[in-house]
Amino acid sequence: MNRKTVYLLLACLPCIALAGCSTIPGQKKESSSLKIGISVYDQYDTFIAEEISQLKSYAREKEQDWNITITVDVQDANKVQLTQNDQMDDFIKRGFDIACINLVDRTDASSIIEKAKNAGVPVIFFNRELVEEDLQRWNQLYYVGADAFESGIIQGEILAEACEEDFSSIDRNGDGILQYVMLEGEAGHQDSMVRTMYVINTIKEKGYQVEKLGDEIANWNRAQAETKMNQFIKSFGDDIEVVLANNDDMALGAIDALKKHFGTQKQAAENGRPWPVVLGIDGTKVGLESLQDGELLGTVLNDAKGQAEGMLELARSVVMHTALPENVELLDGKYIRLPYQKVTAENVDKIMWDMQIKNQ
Repeated sequence: MNRKTVYLLLACLPCIALAGCSTIPGQKKESSSLKIGISVYDQYDTFIAEEISQLKSYAREKEQDWNITITVDVQDANKVQLTQNDQMDDFIKRGFDIACINLVDRTDASSIIEKAKNAGVPVIFFNRELVEEDLQRWNQLYYVGADAFESGIIQGEILAEACEEDFSSIDRNGDGILQYVMLEGEAGHQDSMVRTMYVINTIKEKGYQVEKLGDEIANWNRAQAETKMNQFIKSFGDDIEVVLANNDDMALGAIDALKKHFGTQKQAAENGRPWPVVLGIDGTKVGLESLQDGELLGTVLNDAKGQAEGMLELARSVVMHTALPENVELLDGKYIRLPYQKVTAENVDKIMWDMQIKNQ
């Protein structure tokens, strides 16, 4: 080897070393910024709006703690999966570090997964759980949310506990059977199907007989639920003893319809046509306020704040290869799940107070 060749090799060594260092698996990414692209199935969904608000607030807080700039770009897919697929392309094109996707269609994640995998952009799916097999298709796919079956069980427990306390006030016709109508979230949506099934199973397991008068899909939407409830009232009138809704917005839509037909609860009772009991799920701010007013019998708190914080912590951990805090558990290297919480008249004031304190 001549002297010229030796000098050339020595000159190249620093470049080779730097290139090797940048690709060491698991090495902490030295960066002063974190760019997160978020696509939601519908920006007008009350729970999703609250979750995104919590995430933005937590990001502002953590910018100081982590000494980085956090960019959060939220896009609305407007319930169109093809639009959401295009939004993933946009995140990749604009160089985002990670994408957080609230799927329009939980059974149609393939396009987003392939785009992400080819571009090397990790994805955190949230709130609307994709098919498990899809989540296993790449080691940079994650899910943040809750177990839907748990919310159905808790909703059923709330009704059963109310029946134990005063069954005759709910079973108004005295036949020993709970006549109910169901407002479902979405056709084919896992949370909707599971909540619908588990609430009824739980009520039966607690020893109460039920009779379904009607079952309609209202797409998690308050206005649609009001329309469906109007139809129920016209068809079944005072025979409806219980209204079970897959989320708070639909429960509130049912209450809107009840008010228009019967007036307030007090007015309805004075006229001998008391409202049926109404139950929701999610524990949104408007849902909790309705519970405080006595309109809802109960709801099931879905931890929007906890999910938002878990999502941001996971995004930083995945992109910058930092450890997750002790209070955030990553199950099977894929899942962050937050528990639901029962909310009734007994504890709603405390929960509202705790939420205000945590959000300050």
